[in-house]
Amino acid sequence: MNIYEIRANYDDNSIIMYQAYPKSIALPAIQTNRFIPPFSLNRMTWIKPSFLWLMERSNWGLKSGQEMILAIRITRQGWEEALSQAVLTSYNPQVYAHSDEWSAQFEKALVYVQWDPERTLRGKALPVNSIQVGLSRHIIQKYVNEWTIEIQDATPLVRKIYGLLQQGQEAKAKGFLPKERIYPLNQALARQIGMK
Repeated sequence: MNIYEIRANYDDNSIIMYQAYPKSIALPAIQTNRFIPPFSLNRMTWIKPSFLWLMERSNWGLKSGQEMILAIRITRQGWEEALSQAVLTSYNPQVYAHSDEWSAQFEKALVYVQWDPERTLRGKALPVNSIQVGLSRHIIQKYVNEWTIEIQDATPLVRKIYGLLQQGQEAKAKGFLPKERIYPLNQALARQIGMK
C-alpha cells in the first residue's frame, strides 16, 4: 500500500517550502525578502516542503542553476488554498471518476500536485511518497505577493550537512536537519490530492 505524507517544518500559521535557484534569482530574493526579477511570474514554479526531497533533486545544491537553496516561509492559509485548487499530475482512479475527467481538470489546473518517493539523508528512496506542488503562472502572483512571509538562505545549512556527510559523520549531520513532522490536512483535501 502506498503511503502519502506531507512532511514539513510548520507552526500554527506558517509552513516552510524549499526551492533551489541560481544566485541571480536567490540573492535578490534574500536581500528584499520577496521574489523580484529575474524571478519570472510567467512560468511555473515548484515548491517542496520536504528538505531531503529537495536535496535529492538539487544534489545538495550542486546542480547547475540550483546552487542556492531557499527556505520560504508561507502562510498555511496560502498553502491550503494552493492544495484546494490542485490537480494530480497523473490519473488516479481513486480521485477521479475516469481519465477523461482527470484530463479535463488537468488542462485548466492552476496548481499541480506530484508525489515522489521521500528520501533518506543519503538519498535512498523510502516507501513513503512526498509532495511537490507546481504553481502555474495564473496563481504565482499570490505566492509571491500574498503567501510569502519570509525568504531565508538555507545554503550554508545545506553545505554544512553535506560536508558532514562527506566526512562520514551521518549522525552529526542528522542533528542539523530541519525538524519536520507530518502536516495535518482535512479529509476532503487529503482525498483531492490523492492521499486517502
